[in-house]
Amino acid sequence: MKIPIDRQAPKPIYLQIRDRLSRLIKLGTFKAGDRLPSIRTLAKTIQVNKLTVIEAYSILEADGLIHARPGAGYFINPLSIISQQTKSNFAPIQEVVIPDNSNISFMEIYQLSVQVKSKPGAIDFSSGFPISSGLKNLQRHARRAMKQVTETLFNYDFPQGQETLRQQTAKMLIQLGLEISANDLIITNGSKQGLSLVMNHYLQPGDWIVTESPTYYGTLDIIENIGAKIIGIPMQSSGMNLELLEQYLKSHRPKLIYTVSTLQNPTGITTTLQHRQQLLALAEQYECLILEDNAYEGLNFAPVPPPIKSLDCSDRVIYTGTFSKTLMPGLRVGYLVATGKHYHPLLKQKLFHDLHVSTVSQAIVSEYLASGQYRHHLNHLQASNLSSRNAMLQALENYFPDEATWTIPNGGLFLWVQLPPEISLVSLAHQAWSENVFVYPGMPFFPGQKGYNALRLNFSHPPETIDRGIKVLGKLLKQHSILFG
Repeated sequence: MKIPIDRQAPKPIYLQIRDRLSRLIKLGTFKAGDRLPSIRTLAKTIQVNKLTVIEAYSILEADGLIHARPGAGYFINPLSIISQQTKSNFAPIQEVVIPDNSNISFMEIYQLSVQVKSKPGAIDFSSGFPISSGLKNLQRHARRAMKQVTETLFNYDFPQGQETLRQQTAKMLIQLGLEISANDLIITNGSKQGLSLVMNHYLQPGDWIVTESPTYYGTLDIIENIGAKIIGIPMQSSGMNLELLEQYLKSHRPKLIYTVSTLQNPTGITTTLQHRQQLLALAEQYECLILEDNAYEGLNFAPVPPPIKSLDCSDRVIYTGTFSKTLMPGLRVGYLVATGKHYHPLLKQKLFHDLHVSTVSQAIVSEYLASGQYRHHLNHLQASNLSSRNAMLQALENYFPDEATWTIPNGGLFLWVQLPPEISLVSLAHQAWSENVFVYPGMPFFPGQKGYNALRLNFSHPPETIDRGIKVLGKLLKQHSILFG
């Protein structure tokens, strides 16, 4: 295969290869199932390093155009996977929520998710766990990391985290557009600890905080435990309703705005650059801090706008992230970016919670980042999740009733399905559980459980598993529609 390469062009060679192959695939020159030239063959033909071809193929895989078969090479994906519907008809009607009662316990939902994981043959659409694949080399890196930290295991570590890991994480975040250094980072026990540190420092009982509605139920649990009061601003297909946000910033003067700007949990919505700029401008106008939760960074299928924190010139935004969704939840390694005057109070708050994050977990993540394989691992996750998301979209089209609408996320782990109000999701969930398919009603994602009928569905499963599970849910939903119709 001949691919014209301009070695003087500013565009990197691996992107030139990707662009050429992408056009050929979309033109139909290659058919579904066709095998691409091997990495060695293509590198020799166009006289480039094999790593250059690997980079090009990795991006094509992340784009959903090709897939790898271990030991066999790279193959073209079916058009049904490449050419999926790209626009969502999701447009819920919802008012601002100011709850007067508590949510369902986070502990109750979390324990159920952990129990489901151990049930043989269960199809779990309810949890927030990522797919467990693509980490065959992690054990080798873990052994190497253990050798390096054996002596330090008998000492306590710095509360802000190991310097090497903070430097590596800072470099990763600089690529997203953040202007930070290792001295702006605090390594946390997952991103949820970061959220808790910020909220416990800045909120007192009776203070107002803005959240998206729906939003991550773990955050709602933290807020309620503090005794702060929530203003739930409705999520539209474009993100938090900024017109309503301004009204409540003016009338209630909240201390904090909590937002998941990229691949929001639970809806999967990613906001535009303009939306982020306007949100930051409102926070500055009304002197309100922003807590930006970016737990799903790196899982996007296509480029996303830079984080709100990258636009922040006045230390208005505090940023959290995690390796739980991209490596493994069990390591419990997250991070908090706090610039200016916010850093030392939050570091002190971290020391109140615990002395430091596990030395072993930090060393394993650091060793894996140093290996240079993290980017390739993300490419693998993106390709796998894209195929799974498309399989779920197709299954929803095939099996769910016409009244159902859903988001079409550009990455992450979840999509969000809105269902007719007459359907009892509690009854549906129990019936699905009896058939070994696990879902959880969406009400805990709304402040005070004041929202519409919805389900958060985790699509990080093999396509055949998704089809089987969604078929069960679709059958039950249609039975409920007939019963209550």
